[in-house]
Amino acid sequence: AFSLCHRPANELGAGGVRLSGRVLDGAEEPVTDALVELWHPEVGFGRCGTDADGRFEFTVAEPTDGHFEVMVFARGLLKQVVTRVYFPDADDDFLRSLPERDRATLVAEPESDGSLRFDIHLQGAEETVFFAL
Repeated sequence: AFSLCHRPANELGAGGVRLSGRVLDGAEEPVTDALVELWHPEVGFGRCGTDADGRFEFTVAEPTDGHFEVMVFARGLLKQVVTRVYFPDADDDFLRSLPERDRATLVAEPESDGSLRFDIHLQGAEETVFFAL
């Protein structure tokens, strides 16, 4: 995690849950130099760089509306891409408006250890839904 602050830059909320995943390109290869940022007005802002396997990790407290805004900066992108990560029990009008296939790309999956997994696919058959800015 990149940080110039008094706390690690990938911790958003005390007593939170681990949210981890990978950033993958269109060939399902890891993006080893991406920067993933999470933001929510209730919880704050955090960022984490990806490792050699494209992995990132945050500790997050669940906001009342159940989602974080996500920005990904990576090689090959002219500008960042923006999406959301929803907690598994979250629901809102936007999420309900999407086809099931698209909705699934925005919802973190619970792991057996209580953590959450959220992979970000920049292209390809499992491409994550991104917002047009």
